[in-house]
Amino acid sequence: MIYVIDGSLESLLCAVFEWFERKPGKIMLQLEKYYQPDAFTTEFHVYKDQKKADRVWTGLKKKLDRGWMRRFYCTFLSESAQAYSSLFEFTCYIFSNPAGSEGNYGNTHVLAVAQTARKVEREKHRMEAFIRFQHSADGIFYCVIDPDFNVLPLIMNHFKNRYADQQWIIYDLKRHYGLYYNLEKAEEVNLTPEEEKNLQKTTGELHAIKENLYATLWKDYFKSTNIAARKNTKLHVQHVPKRYWKYLTEKMDT
Repeated sequence: MIYVIDGSLESLLCAVFEWFERKPGKIMLQLEKYYQPDAFTTEFHVYKDQKKADRVWTGLKKKLDRGWMRRFYCTFLSESAQAYSSLFEFTCYIFSNPAGSEGNYGNTHVLAVAQTARKVEREKHRMEAFIRFQHSADGIFYCVIDPDFNVLPLIMNHFKNRYADQQWIIYDLKRHYGLYYNLEKAEEVNLTPEEEKNLQKTTGELHAIKENLYATLWKDYFKSTNIAARKNTKLHVQHVPKRYWKYLTEKMDT
């Protein structure tokens, strides 16, 4: 049997609820946007029910500590179909076994959740380190990103605390939503396709008058402090992978 979910956290949790309710045996989990029905497979569409999702989430919090709850959430933010399947199997395993079962790394799904969460956490830390804001003409600092994983929920507190005295927006072009901080709170925002295009402009009317000057000064400083004789490109790329260079002002011309 195939359980079809829409990809939301609620639908994933409801799939667990339905599995324990129906006890259908071994099932496969598939995302609705990728699922193609066939005549030889029984399908069950899981519909979101907040009460069912809350019951499963509450049950998980009783079985797992905060560290494992975060790993669960980070794995979900990976947005991988395989990760969703691992989370489903992991949750069923946790509910079907004694306390402490999450420590059994010999279990395929426990290991998969731990490894995926580690990758998402790594992406989070890199976004926090490599994001560079630009100053817009209307006084808002902004940055556009397209990370491998959906890390905006994980980096929100870092930037809210670090730049508490500035209005800023971090927009994820891949997922078409962003975070806007208005000096009081950070909230989710969605832009139109035209607004997204404007946000990607790197010169012109979008920038504050001094922004290009600041960028030039930073590049000059970076070049002046660079010691050519000690250049180690291989080591540098290990610490700062090339896919993140587009966020760094000093790499814009590289």
